[in-house]
Amino acid sequence: MKKITATLKLFRESYVFALRAIVVNKVRTILSLLGITIGIFSIISVFTIFDSIESTVRSSVNSLGSNVLFIQKWPWAFGGDYPWWEYMKRPEPRLSELNEIQRKSQASSASAYMVSTMRKVKHGSLSIQGSIVAVSHDYPNVMSFELSSGRYFTADESAGGRPLAIIGNQIANGLYGNTDPIGQKIKVFGRQMEVIGVFKKEGMNNFGNSTDNYVMMPVGFAKSFIDLKGDNIGAAILVKANSTVSNDELSYELKGIMRSVRKLKPGTDDDFAINQTDILTQGFDAVFRVIGMVGWIIGGFSLLVGGFGIANIMFVSVKERTAQIGIQKSMGAKNSFILQQFLFESIFLSVLGGIIGLILIFAITKVISYTFDMPLILTAGNVILGISVSAIIGLVSGFIPSLSASRLDPVEAMRSSF
Repeated sequence: MKKITATLKLFRESYVFALRAIVVNKVRTILSLLGITIGIFSIISVFTIFDSIESTVRSSVNSLGSNVLFIQKWPWAFGGDYPWWEYMKRPEPRLSELNEIQRKSQASSASAYMVSTMRKVKHGSLSIQGSIVAVSHDYPNVMSFELSSGRYFTADESAGGRPLAIIGNQIANGLYGNTDPIGQKIKVFGRQMEVIGVFKKEGMNNFGNSTDNYVMMPVGFAKSFIDLKGDNIGAAILVKANSTVSNDELSYELKGIMRSVRKLKPGTDDDFAINQTDILTQGFDAVFRVIGMVGWIIGGFSLLVGGFGIANIMFVSVKERTAQIGIQKSMGAKNSFILQQFLFESIFLSVLGGIIGLILIFAITKVISYTFDMPLILTAGNVILGISVSAIIGLVSGFIPSLSASRLDPVEAMRSSF
């Protein structure tokens, strides 16, 4: 009990001394804390932006489907030892290959064909640029999306290649304004289609994609004006893994099926790419590591200056309170008590500078999020990191001054007041 009381007394006295130092020496304290404040502000602001961007990017990547593989002509990541013109010779994925995958694959739960291109979408005298997306019927079983109104194609409509379309929010507003587009007609490639659904407003993701400018139609209808056997149509077969199967297992199975379908001989290179979102996340992870390192370097210099400032305050504080230290020692205070007292004061001052930096970051994130509609969040993890770094800087910076105070001779210390 006595030990707890002594510890609480230590904290109280150190807290009072620290506040007194701030009040009495305002300019010196502010200048010394400025380094810590700027350092924490630099590091945590970089990490806050980093975390917000990372969260948005990962959300965009996940929207592609973390367990969805994309069989395509081009890989998402190029190897340095593979010339690009070799990729040009590859054939595009075919609808017939989708049928073989659906017939042979045991590791997939669903698969679909997709091809897209950009074209003008017309309604009467109005026109707007849209992303024309032709899909096979199982597309919703592979990729998730929401409709604000209307419905998806029926199996018979998809199989029969009916001239039907589901349009994005941007297309609907651009062509119909406040009028309900369901049942209206649009024209693409000179062909009329009936609108049966509207995608829920989504907004642009980090890859520049959005269903807001989509015009989705059955691939059975699109093949009447899009050459699905062409070499540069950007087609893809999307395959979703079973819940009990890893992406690597599915990729291995798909590789075998595709090589069999295309009759590739053993030892021959694949003439297709099996892409997955892990490729994107690995690339972003490397970028984020570099950004994080830059944040530590920028903030590190400020923290170094701030650390010297805290050390300077503590040396001055020890000198000003030398007589008081002597009196405390003459009354039985141990070296450890004096050491802890000054260390607490140093940590308190440093953490105070860090808290000021965090408050500035919090205020700026609110202003940016409100003004520019850009979500920035100061996470609890970054707050704890900022306070922890501040406390460590205070501990390191104040250790030598605190140690020198604890080793003062009590008699010599009390003489300093005369």
